[in-house]
Amino acid sequence: MLKAFTRNYEDNSTEAGFQFTFYCDLCNDGFKSSFNESETYKKGSLLRSISGGASVLGGLFGGAIGNMAWSAGHGSDVLSERFTGMSPEWQKEHEQAFQRAQNEAQQHFHRCHGCRQWICDADYNEDEDLCVDCAPRENVTVAKSKASRMVREIEEKAEAAEVFSGKIESKTIKCPVCGKPSGEGKFCNNCGANLSMNICSECGNQVAKGVKFCGECGTRV
Repeated sequence: MLKAFTRNYEDNSTEAGFQFTFYCDLCNDGFKSSFNESETYKKGSLLRSISGGASVLGGLFGGAIGNMAWSAGHGSDVLSERFTGMSPEWQKEHEQAFQRAQNEAQQHFHRCHGCRQWICDADYNEDEDLCVDCAPRENVTVAKSKASRMVREIEEKAEAAEVFSGKIESKTIKCPVCGKPSGEGKFCNNCGANLSMNICSECGNQVAKGVKFCGECGTRV
């Protein structure tokens, strides 16, 4: 049974090789170990190739160069192959690869002496030898406090600021000729009447603004 320095890990191994991902207990970011090819699988593949024909003879005579080329061509693809019922030789390789992966991953993790969690470099407060949950970094805490206070002060000033001091009025001018909203120009938008003249309600004569009585009938405008 595999025994890890942390229980928060994933076994990505396949029949063709071994790889593991170890996760931070705090942020859950992962570190994936280097891929280690299975010698048992490689030997079995070579034997199957030999029994299938003589096309692999050139690769066999290539020695180490042939092996390096084989690894380069299959290293990224073999991780998709899953394994079941592996041989004792493969199981032994698996355990050895797991130990190597742990040694590699532990260089990027720390054990918090406060909460006992395994944490990544990003969540480790090296000054206190604790995780950032147990002992937040001073500079980060100060920066967050300043930013939070700045936001509060901006919101308070915005609430207290007087952004408009005038009177809010809504007034619609109607044309004295057609009775429809005339707009804000000198002439009615609907009928084109001259809005600089008043209309006498009695005789309909146009009367200049400022004049109190109609010049035709004498009616008070």
